[in-house]
Amino acid sequence: MSTSTDRVTVRVLVYSDDSGTRREVLRALGTTLHPDLPDLEFVEVATSPMLLKHLDGGTVDVAILDGEASPAGGMGMAKQVRDEYDPCPPLVVLIARDADRWLADWSRADATARVPVDPIELSRTLVDLLR
Repeated sequence: MSTSTDRVTVRVLVYSDDSGTRREVLRALGTTLHPDLPDLEFVEVATSPMLLKHLDGGTVDVAILDGEASPAGGMGMAKQVRDEYDPCPPLVVLIARDADRWLADWSRADATARVPVDPIELSRTLVDLLR
């Protein structure tokens, strides 16, 4: 968690090559998830090199990865991040089909959420991860 002018925030990285998906996630979560948790600050990235650059900086508290991103999908990136980063921030993979949950398990993501984004489901998932 980062602090800016004595205010603690949770930095959420949102990875998708689709700007509409990134917007859905930001709108669904807003800036405050729960009164007991710090406010959210978002970093949007559209490419895997930018995802890795931000993770290298060590400023990401949680990452939401689009399983349908192209050319590097969120599940493959989740597996790579889990294998290469220690400590690794919690990872949420966005999936379009329930049948893809097994792939998210393979990627060692901490959680999944559906697209189109359900604001209640995604918020609950993030609250659970951040507690």
